[in-house]
Amino acid sequence: MNETHKEEQQNLRQLLTAASGRLASTSPSARADAEILLAHCLQKPRSYLFTWPEKEVGQTLSAEFTRLIDARERGVPVAYLTGFREFWTLNLKVTPDTLIPRPETELLVETALAKLAGKQTVLDLGTGTGAIALALACEHPALHIIATDISPAALAVARENAQTHTIHNVQFILSDWFSALPAQHFDLIASNPPYIEVQDPHLAQGDVRFEPSGALVSGEDGLHDIRQIIQEAPQWLANGGWLLLEHGYNQRLAVTGLLRSAGFQEVRCLPDLAGNDRVSLGQWLAT
Repeated sequence: MNETHKEEQQNLRQLLTAASGRLASTSPSARADAEILLAHCLQKPRSYLFTWPEKEVGQTLSAEFTRLIDARERGVPVAYLTGFREFWTLNLKVTPDTLIPRPETELLVETALAKLAGKQTVLDLGTGTGAIALALACEHPALHIIATDISPAALAVARENAQTHTIHNVQFILSDWFSALPAQHFDLIASNPPYIEVQDPHLAQGDVRFEPSGALVSGEDGLHDIRQIIQEAPQWLANGGWLLLEHGYNQRLAVTGLLRSAGFQEVRCLPDLAGNDRVSLGQWLAT
């Protein structure tokens, strides 16, 4: 039996075992990565791998799986290799033009939903894949949501995600934060802006090495964009409206301080599921 024929007769268990071993030194989630990538190649759910571990795989699929494992071993994020990432109840398209949606950002969605009773208008600043706006829209189809991004490529991905999930109550606008918005007031403004310091060593680690730096880095202290959003938000908020901001685990005091200095009331910070300070918010009450 020649080597080619041996490769043709590999089964799912063998492929996963070999791939997990290869990724063990470069990924903290080696087994899960291998399972996601193999299920992607098969166009099957991950449960298929456990139901049919002895299923033999042809050379073409095996070669495609090997190509993806090679890329993952180099550090390329799984979401960029599959082209999708689950967020909230949505399977969202992602590309290297967009930040990869992360589970901790669901706290921003949960907090916004708690503040939206009886509210009508929402602004999502720096929408990326559209994750926040589309999650809110699918929960509240009556909302009118505007989602902005400075990147035309990111907006194209967000629009495609809206079309895929037949979400029609989100308007996408190319804008540098508030600069291109039509004159109106919003009941709630939410944003997951860049908040990493330009010299942060984490930028050379993990998935962020491959993500767009413009969606991650925000000046020397990581607060350049947050500072601008807080300063400009009051003129766009309705009386009683809320500003919600995701930020770094070590930025609670800085962000809540900026909110209070700008005149926001009911300022507080909420932790994510890992216990890290993650979302700060304040209410704008016109005087």
